[in-house]
Amino acid sequence: MIESLATLDRSGIAIDQAGHKTWLKWHRGHRYAGDISFTGQRIAEAMALGASVEIDLVRFNGAGFAVLHDETLNKATTGEGRVIEATESELRALRLRDPFGEPTAHKIMLIDDLGHLLRGIGRDGGAVLQLDLKEDSPAIRDEDIAAFAAAISPVAQSVILSAGDPEAVERLSLSVPEMPIGYDPCHHGAIERLKESRDFDGFVADAVAASPRARMIYLHHQLVLFAEDAGYDLVSAFHRAGRSIDAYTINSAIPAALPVVRRLLALKVDQITTDDPVGLQALLLG
Repeated sequence: MIESLATLDRSGIAIDQAGHKTWLKWHRGHRYAGDISFTGQRIAEAMALGASVEIDLVRFNGAGFAVLHDETLNKATTGEGRVIEATESELRALRLRDPFGEPTAHKIMLIDDLGHLLRGIGRDGGAVLQLDLKEDSPAIRDEDIAAFAAAISPVAQSVILSAGDPEAVERLSLSVPEMPIGYDPCHHGAIERLKESRDFDGFVADAVAASPRARMIYLHHQLVLFAEDAGYDLVSAFHRAGRSIDAYTINSAIPAALPVVRRLLALKVDQITTDDPVGLQALLLG
């Protein structure tokens, strides 16, 4: 089925403009508006189609990580309480909810499930799965790193690991040295400090120094546009430092988003994170 999808429909993958390709990253595994977050079906589809797709990783009460975004189970799953307090058996008994809060048949994936999925599916050469780590380094134990390495080492070239804590990325990546990594320097008050100081050169230098091996830098799209309004091209500055840029997140493919997305495309961002890649592409080309 996935192979036939790859030949029939490649919408929602990238935009080519003025000789530059910008990938439309499937935020939380969303290809269309209204998709259920973090389903194996969408991840497999993205990898077969050559898309860029993102999922989140959080700790649970066991070794490794769960493929979830929130600290609590209540909104996205049929469970309740904090994810960190849920055991493996408890998580495996739960199901994901759709955007309207209704239970679905989709199970919560743990890091070993994700590794097994990636090992068993076809992958177009351009496909990449971003593993966005929601934990800071002090929360990550040696057994979590070991579980991550066991699951991801066989598929290291299919993923990129990112986080707002460069130390957390470094620790995990040392266990899977062939895995590409990225860094999001927009956390822990960094945006507010930059807007006050307007030291854009310092921001770029600090980001590069914080994660010297990062290939991709993830920037809030409003920060990219704030810098442009101030006369500074953050995208070009990071490109000169040898980094690609992901601008996040365009939540809805609505006409009001068009001016923002067109500015990002004109700045030649390498990737735009969106919850509706197919809808956004149709809006841009319509």
